[in-house]
Amino acid sequence: MLTGNNLYVQYGDRILLNGVNVVIGDRDKIGLVGRNGAGKSTLMKILSGYANPQQGQIARPGSSTIGYLHQDMMLPKGKTVMDEALTAFEELKKMEDKLAQIEQEVTERTDYETDAYMDLLEELANLSDRFTYMDGDTMQAQAEKVLSGLGFKSKDMWRLTDEFSGGWQMRIELAKMLLQKPTYILLDEPTNHLDIESIIWLENFLKDYAGAVIVISHDKQFLNNVTTRTVEIELGRLHDYKASYSKYVELRTERRALMQNAFDNQQRVIAQKERTIERFKAKANKAAMAQSMMKQLDKMDRVELDEEDIAAMKIRFPEPPRSGQVPIDAKDIKKNYGDLHVLSGVDIRMDRGDRVAFVGQNGQGKTTLAKILVESEEASSGTVVIGHNVNIGYYAQNQAETLHRELTVLQTAEQISPPEMRTRLRSILGCFMFSGGDVDKKVSVLSGGERARLALACMLLRPINLLVLDEPTNHLDMLSKDVLKQAVMEYEGSLIIVSHDRDFLAGLTTKTYEFRDKQIFEHLGDVNYFLEKRQLDNMRDVEMANKASKNKPAATLSLDESAKKELQKKVQNTERKISDLEKQIANFEKLMGEADFYQKPDAQKQMDAYKKLKSDLDVVVAEWEEASMMLEA
Repeated sequence: MLTGNNLYVQYGDRILLNGVNVVIGDRDKIGLVGRNGAGKSTLMKILSGYANPQQGQIARPGSSTIGYLHQDMMLPKGKTVMDEALTAFEELKKMEDKLAQIEQEVTERTDYETDAYMDLLEELANLSDRFTYMDGDTMQAQAEKVLSGLGFKSKDMWRLTDEFSGGWQMRIELAKMLLQKPTYILLDEPTNHLDIESIIWLENFLKDYAGAVIVISHDKQFLNNVTTRTVEIELGRLHDYKASYSKYVELRTERRALMQNAFDNQQRVIAQKERTIERFKAKANKAAMAQSMMKQLDKMDRVELDEEDIAAMKIRFPEPPRSGQVPIDAKDIKKNYGDLHVLSGVDIRMDRGDRVAFVGQNGQGKTTLAKILVESEEASSGTVVIGHNVNIGYYAQNQAETLHRELTVLQTAEQISPPEMRTRLRSILGCFMFSGGDVDKKVSVLSGGERARLALACMLLRPINLLVLDEPTNHLDMLSKDVLKQAVMEYEGSLIIVSHDRDFLAGLTTKTYEFRDKQIFEHLGDVNYFLEKRQLDNMRDVEMANKASKNKPAATLSLDESAKKELQKKVQNTERKISDLEKQIANFEKLMGEADFYQKPDAQKQMDAYKKLKSDLDVVVAEWEEASMMLEA
């Protein structure tokens, strides 16, 4: 059991945790909710041991372990994805090295009849049994399973971590933590950088997890699917509900209504008693009774209404300057990353005032096309023409993470602001809930939601007539999402929005572009019309349906002659690779069978090379099987 007692945290004049208590059972599945900046991440850091409260203490069993995924993870460089994931098995790796050392010693020694030799054999047997019990023989298989669940392909596992974006590096950290199987898993916004398949895989993993899970998320469906208990932080206090998120919302409303009724009823009773006391005080024969009633009133347990945090952003996009009739005209856009083809011959033309949504499975090119259209990334081929007098406001997926950590909120705005807006900066930041001393806070101490609000504020410092928003709700709490949606509804310029949040998209756009199979497909109407047309319930169904269409049984696929030739070529190439790898593996196995192999100084290096070949063989065999099945169909 993990407990926090009388926890108190204050920053300046703001109390985040006001003497709160929390108890977490060994199998609890808890959603930690509250407004941006309410103290969710602070509480999680304290529970994990990454930070200390100003008052109070944390207690947990000495044998328990904690895995904590926060929003600012940093991976060491120079390792492959698989090697980094395998660092999760540090204890097992030490055990494996010890086994190799004892095995070598056993082969070198000749004092077979001595007690020392017998003790060595016994240690070898015990260590070997323990290694097997802890699944030491399946370390790489376990790592592959978790990495695959989080979206890594077989070919990715031997790439360097340096080659991956921050979002993918977060997945590697998450994989390491899950492989360690800690007693308590603490996750701060784990879904922000995951695609829908990975989110669903993570949901299933956490639902069945034998330990406790505490998660901060603004994804309602994820919380509903994973958690059975909701702890709300509001104005320094904790409110604990034995329910998943949607039920918590109902219970919270009921609790506040009951408290309001109890408060109103008590206030009526108090007012009536006070009127009676005033009348009795004027009469000499009733004075003693009035005194008695006053004492009763003083002893009454007063019903106190909890304060409610109703602070919200006040966003209003300035009236956009008039642009040309065609803000963007893109033709035959193709985008490749090496051998990876993301977009193939995509055309998109927007007229002034168009409002479009980009939807579809992660990895289908939504963000890539958005970047190409705003000219922050070049297409491999094709043309993009930006229209006359078009001023683009672009909010990237990682916009909040690009802010300079050592600047203050005010300095960040000053760095971006045109001269004519400087005098209004404090007022604008106030609309985004940065008031008083908040503007002097460094970006590094802001929560994810606060950084998102600051990034939005900075975007509004210049006039915009083409607004491009890529997953703008990732770090925003529920109320902030609603405020942003209302502002976008009232925005009068042209709009492109990338999102997988159906509630946010509903009613925002007049066209929906579905990204599928390197192409885009236009649907008139908003996201609800699109989902109805596709006979799907939500954005998860869209992404999973696209995935299913990609993974249809081979028998349903038809191939033209050129495709068949490509597959035949791939089958032949993979067969040659398999043959070559098998020969190299056989040579290693012959070498390892020699009596003095383990005494050689480069034995460990040779064994590592052998393991790498075996892993490469698994990857090539999988590629051969896939190509062969397609060809047979």
